[in-house]
Amino acid sequence: MNIFKPTMYRKNIFEIDYQKLKDLGITCLIFDLDNTLGLISQKKCPRQVKKLLRRLQKDFLILINSNNTKKRLTPYLRELGIGGFSFGLKPSVRNLIKIKKKYNLKKKEMVMIGDQIVTDVLTGNRFKIMTILVDPLGEKDLKITGLNRKIEYRIIKHYQKRGVFERGKYYE
Repeated sequence: MNIFKPTMYRKNIFEIDYQKLKDLGITCLIFDLDNTLGLISQKKCPRQVKKLLRRLQKDFLILINSNNTKKRLTPYLRELGIGGFSFGLKPSVRNLIKIKKKYNLKKKEMVMIGDQIVTDVLTGNRFKIMTILVDPLGEKDLKITGLNRKIEYRIIKHYQKRGVFERGKYYE
């Protein structure tokens, strides 16, 4: 069941030690969109997120892998000047396969960063790349995510009983 355990767990994308990732040989940061980079209600990329991602573009290839629609994703991609993939159907690894091929990457160079265990973390772990879980930015989710959150709650409870993982206990 460790397939659901993230490699790292941080409060949000601003708390990640990107220098450490660079030192580990990571060259590609693959972010989830909703509740990782922005709230579902935000049509445009938040200013502080845009500033962070622009800075990170100097050292990393920045991409978005979202389960949401192309219509939802496109404004972020245009605004940030980055690539991305919609309809990820996470935990399917199909978009990670596309990313690896398109950008000629090795798995050890890639990291999946997102707010959901049963989509983002499971996708990255199934593809055997590093995963970073962050807390969701907001409580409002897509309808399907409500079911995912219930499953996630049970997984976390299971891990917590075994001293493997606990919400709010961040680690690198």
